[in-house]
Amino acid sequence: MSEEQEELQQITMVDNDGNEELYNVLFTFKSDDFGKSYILIYPAGKGEDEEVNIEAYALPKGDDPADPQGGDLKTIDTDEEWDMIESVLNTFMHEGDND
Repeated sequence: MSEEQEELQQITMVDNDGNEELYNVLFTFKSDDFGKSYILIYPAGKGEDEEVNIEAYALPKGDDPADPQGGDLKTIDTDEEWDMIESVLNTFMHEGDND
């Protein structure tokens, strides 16, 4: 197992039917504009070359984005928040292209 895989943070999401699914944490960040912290995740077990669906949620109030402790993740409600998250994600993805 590579060092990168060992450092990967994972969380378990439970759907409305009680089914558990493991997700990798892409990254977390705090937005001063919205006064919230966010987490971006994708399903675990996907190969590096596979296309994945990245999901975004707001962390529970007071949860530290550098060390999220869990709880109920909140859905993103406004178009303004989605636009900001997409902008942050695009910046993150482009920084990865330059490595």
